[in-house]
Amino acid sequence: MTSSPNGIQPELWIDRAGEAVAFYEAAFGATVLHKVGEEDDIVAQLAVGDAAFWVASAGPDMERFSPHTVGGTTSRTLLLVSDPEAVMRRAVGAGATEASPVADEHGWRLGRIVDPFGHEWEIGTPIGTWPPA
Repeated sequence: MTSSPNGIQPELWIDRAGEAVAFYEAAFGATVLHKVGEEDDIVAQLAVGDAAFWVASAGPDMERFSPHTVGGTTSRTLLLVSDPEAVMRRAVGAGATEASPVADEHGWRLGRIVDPFGHEWEIGTPIGTWPPA
């Protein structure tokens, strides 16, 4: 993966960050691009294809709160894939909870999961040209 001058790479704050990296590898086929630290005290950059994101340890000392700490999540991440059904099955098999099955919605074929760490994901692909004319 090469870096470009523009892009967004979200960082997910997680109580069990080391376990989360293993989950994202199993659920999404993510690869670890960079990791500093050990076990659950880490910062790691992962990628699914060309889409990169970060996983970091949560904790009140850093004012970083995981979804489980706050009793919910404050965002949803959309993971673009060519086969949403296959990725949904893989994620649920790895321990995610299906929030809604894959269906056609608003010009997308997508489903929703909540990962074991409380983060909500949409897994989908646009139907036809995006954005629509």
